[in-house]
Amino acid sequence: MKKLKRLIYLKLARRLSKSTTGAPVPTIVSENTKITGDIMSDGIIHVDGAVEGDISCDELIIGVKGSVVGAVTANSLQLYGALKGKAVTDNLFVAKSAKLLGDAIHNTIAIEPGAYIDGHCIRQGGPIPAEAAKPDLMLVDKSKK
Repeated sequence: MKKLKRLIYLKLARRLSKSTTGAPVPTIVSENTKITGDIMSDGIIHVDGAVEGDISCDELIIGVKGSVVGAVTANSLQLYGALKGKAVTDNLFVAKSAKLLGDAIHNTIAIEPGAYIDGHCIRQGGPIPAEAAKPDLMLVDKSKK
């Protein structure tokens, strides 16, 4: 039944990609697949298997059984499985089933309770809104004198 669902999904995705909608067909690394080497794509990559190498793409989804060892550069990263390495992304989602071992540089982040992160989450871009609202300590000290 699983194989039939997957076959229907792939056929539907191929048909939609040929239509005027322009919906991209994702690259799928299935559960029993191991790739050693770098992957570059302008589209969506879904990893349910194992990848040892760097990945650069528009959107990366690492499934519950998926694992990536290497650097990731993507506009959007959805992590449900394991990532060991540095991630540079605009939007980062870390699910409760995920394991992130390494630093993540992001603009926006969402972390579900129960997610495992061993590394730094670093916000790139503009100032943090909470920091901008704080009073300047130098101005506060001068006004007390």
